[in-house]
Amino acid sequence: MIWFLVLVAVIVLFGGGVWGWPLVAGIFGATSVRDKPSTLETIVRHMRSYDITPAEVETAFHAPATSLRASVPRSAGDIARTLFSYLGAIFIVAGISVYIGTFWDTMGSAMRVLVTLGVGYVLLIVLVAALHERKYPRIIVPLALFSGIVMTSGWFVLIHEVFPRGDNWRAAALMVFGVMGVQHGALFGKYRLTVLALSTLFFAYAFMQVGLDMLEIPFGYIAIILGASLFLVASSLEKTPHHALSEAALFIAICWLNAGLFDRVAIATSPNWASLIVGLCVMFTAYGRQQAEGFSRLAGLAYFVGSIMAYSGLFELVHDQPIELVYLAATASMLYACVALQSRALLVTTVVAMLGFIGYYTAKHFANSLGWPVTLVVMGVAFLAVGAIALRVKRRI
Repeated sequence: MIWFLVLVAVIVLFGGGVWGWPLVAGIFGATSVRDKPSTLETIVRHMRSYDITPAEVETAFHAPATSLRASVPRSAGDIARTLFSYLGAIFIVAGISVYIGTFWDTMGSAMRVLVTLGVGYVLLIVLVAALHERKYPRIIVPLALFSGIVMTSGWFVLIHEVFPRGDNWRAAALMVFGVMGVQHGALFGKYRLTVLALSTLFFAYAFMQVGLDMLEIPFGYIAIILGASLFLVASSLEKTPHHALSEAALFIAICWLNAGLFDRVAIATSPNWASLIVGLCVMFTAYGRQQAEGFSRLAGLAYFVGSIMAYSGLFELVHDQPIELVYLAATASMLYACVALQSRALLVTTVVAMLGFIGYYTAKHFANSLGWPVTLVVMGVAFLAVGAIALRVKRRI
């Protein structure tokens, strides 16, 4: 069963480079642009996502900047009112926190529940009122986050006060995350805000994590299941108004999925094989995301982390073996991939890996030999000459 799972995971992750990476490999990428071609690619992607026509772009380009987004100078009164509103909110939160911390041990059970869960639901009422009135958009995010934190803590306090001798923390967490997930999911269904989508996803995946753990499913399988499902969610978020969450969700998904894959492969074989296989999977994921023309920043991170894992795993597998030079051949082959993919992160790890292996191999077999360093220098000069000739030939073609 374990070998079958490993085989399926490897086939999916590697085969996805051909047919499924735009969906599965959405986990690594970036919105950053560094040159004109990548800027144009980003513009085209956003035009397709939001159904913007070239005529609309031309109209917006020639329109005055003030007509695109009205900017009314804020008066001193508005600035002062905003400042005092923030200060008031900060002092209220600080006062509640200090009161709870100071008198917690002397409070009764009802008072403890009141100052935690009760305050959390008061903040929830204020949040719903602000969402309904739509007059105070700047307090929505702080209210949503703070009310969620206070209510979650309050539910744990309530359970502890009702069942003071209970030791089944997983059942308590399952109940709390389930209730909070339903509440925030209902708010998200009504108001469709990104912060509510974030909190709903957090509570939903926390609920599933605890639930699967209560079913005594091994960690590796839980990570693979939740990571794969988060892939699909993040890919869907990328095409919605909540696309700001997709990059972070994809990053968490790849970490989750590959952590589970590493765990199962390490149990089935060895940590070295797990490092090599998972590293290659992460690199192919980065390649797929790069081909999908999105999230190049996370693609660079995936190349960096995946290549480190792959090189370290491969070195431990061939270390002190008759096939040690396979490592040098592998790093030399990856140099071509670095040039073809135009990945600086992969180039850095490949150069470090190659130089490190050459140093290790020299110290082991040619510690007192003059011919070996001379041979390396001659080979370096030869490669530089070949590269220069190839560059000239390419310019003439």
